[in-house]
Amino acid sequence: MKKNIGFAALDLSLADWLREKLRLNAPDTPAARELLEGIEELMSGRADSLMLELAEGTPAAVPEGVLHCGALSIDQRLRRVVRYGQEIALTPKEFDILYFLARNRGEVFTKEQIYQAVWEDDYLLDDSNIMAFIRKLRKKIEPNPDAPEYILTIWGIGYKFSDRL
Repeated sequence: MKKNIGFAALDLSLADWLREKLRLNAPDTPAARELLEGIEELMSGRADSLMLELAEGTPAAVPEGVLHCGALSIDQRLRRVVRYGQEIALTPKEFDILYFLARNRGEVFTKEQIYQAVWEDDYLLDDSNIMAFIRKLRKKIEPNPDAPEYILTIWGIGYKFSDRL
């Protein structure tokens, strides 16, 4: 899996504080200048969101173990999914999408965000790709794919993994 995307709301007072800290105390690096620029774009309304990424070579913490979501057990290390004691065969991308959503239970992701988190390629404006993967995943993991319990559609936005399991 390529990326795990997390989100944090940035209110105006925090954005203003961060902008001032960056202006006064930031290291003189391109990344610090880009961050300051991004925050200023957010505050001026020239941007609606800002995506941050650790530079290459920066170690990222990878949680280990098994995710338990209702009857599903998702083992990242073994790339194995089990429901009611039966292993479910998933393709590598199906597993990556499922693990990404389950690991971020309750968070809503657009199709573009899911794509960026899982694929190496740039996002192509083709929502049907993600929709097809979600449909296939539901057929494999949901007790009733027509009334999903795990992967929920948030109309007009995207998908989330149920936080009620």
